Amino acid sequence: MHGDPLYLEPGLEPPLSSLLESPAFLHTLVDALGSPLNVLLPDRIAENVERFRTVLRRHRLAGQVFFAHKANGSSALVRRLAATDAAVDVASLGELQHALGAGFTPDRIVATGPKDPQFRWLAVLAGVTVSADGQGELDDIATLVRKHALPRVRVLLRLSDFGASGIKVLSRQSRFGTSVRKLDRLLDTVERLRDAVEPTGVAYHLDTTSLDEKALALEGCLHAVNELRRRGFEPRAIDTGGGYGVNYLAHGAQWDRYTTELALAVLGRRPPLTWGGHGYGLRAENGTLRGALGLYPAHRPVAGPAYLDALLSTPAPSLGRPLGTLLLENLYDLYIEPGRALADQCGLSLARVLEVRGTESGDHHLIRLGMTASDVSLEEHGVLMDPLLLPRDGAPPEPGGPVGVYLTGSLCLEADLITRRMVHLPRLPRPGDLLAFANTAGYCMDFNATRAQRQPIARTVAVHRDAGTWQWCLDDEYWPINCRGGHGQ
Repeated sequence: MHGDPLYLEPGLEPPLSSLLESPAFLHTLVDALGSPLNVLLPDRIAENVERFRTVLRRHRLAGQVFFAHKANGSSALVRRLAATDAAVDVASLGELQHALGAGFTPDRIVATGPKDPQFRWLAVLAGVTVSADGQGELDDIATLVRKHALPRVRVLLRLSDFGASGIKVLSRQSRFGTSVRKLDRLLDTVERLRDAVEPTGVAYHLDTTSLDEKALALEGCLHAVNELRRRGFEPRAIDTGGGYGVNYLAHGAQWDRYTTELALAVLGRRPPLTWGGHGYGLRAENGTLRGALGLYPAHRPVAGPAYLDALLSTPAPSLGRPLGTLLLENLYDLYIEPGRALADQCGLSLARVLEVRGTESGDHHLIRLGMTASDVSLEEHGVLMDPLLLPRDGAPPEPGGPVGVYLTGSLCLEADLITRRMVHLPRLPRPGDLLAFANTAGYCMDFNATRAQRQPIARTVAVHRDAGTWQWCLDDEYWPINCRGGHGQ
């Protein structure tokens, strides 16, 4: 068992799967634009919006799907979304400017995250909805409105630190939002600022995959909106933020086997699976496994729209009725802010194989790629997933079966490892081959990219299939009305 390859095969869906079946096209793109290269499928993000919309319709709920822009800085994705009925969540001045320039009107933008004065000023001036973290931010907004005689600003009151009497589950601590224990004081502030702010609802931000924690937060938001109503306001929305997740892997059994074997390797009961015995958060102390696995749950049978469906079907912790039913009975709109889940299956990252060499021990190979670990930050985000080998000449796998390799980046740093774990490829790559890292559009494509050592960062192209032929354009040249951008295969 220990000698068998450990695979973590990516789950692929159209059109991403069909794109990977066109290696000659992908090689042509890298030949022209260099390695690394990001390739995006803008039409898929529109399909993902519709999948979330389908869940809302199933529960007979009104609401809005906001794309968390920070998941990907692409112009093509944002411009394609602007052509749908979706909205966008921006967390910086640059993202707000980008959204406005892509065609989003202010009523389809919510400004979240920490806000510097310039970001807050443009948000207030443009009239976008602001997700406010507390009393200080509300006062700053009111000062701008009064000083410049602006219309009232729509705000969502972001809350945190949820709990309920008799309920053992507590939501984890967040640095965003106001504790629900201080809700009365926050609502006093809103009443004092009636002339400047219009509370249209409440929101929460939880960095967790736990349905129980999110159900607790959503129930707490229901109580908070009711308190707003009692004070004479007319709120209509609850924003549940993001965290709907992605199922990255094709086979749950592979994930279970890998994590089991990793634990055995950390304990010394099998050969190491990683460079330098890295344990991804696990460690051995006196023969006992300690620590916690610091990895994204890469196989998630319930993710994306299915996760939203599960949340809305979950009974409220203290009220005992499905959360979707409670939202419907109160005629509240539901806002959601998926980032990773809307970018699911929307793209891939390509890297050219530059060097293949064995080690002195002879038990593995090092494959140096034309990219850095920051260009495809799968492991930085705890996502373990095998790359796909795209041979330069389309050669079939050589006899002898798969080979285990470590993938290294092009920086002069020991830490520049694309994969800390050994991955298995169908054959030993050759210089000139490509490795394709699938499904990187959500946070793993450009979120950590840097120009360290003056290395080039990945260029990005948008592609779509037309009459059986792949068409492409540079990301910044993409517009939904001219998606070919003047380029063809």
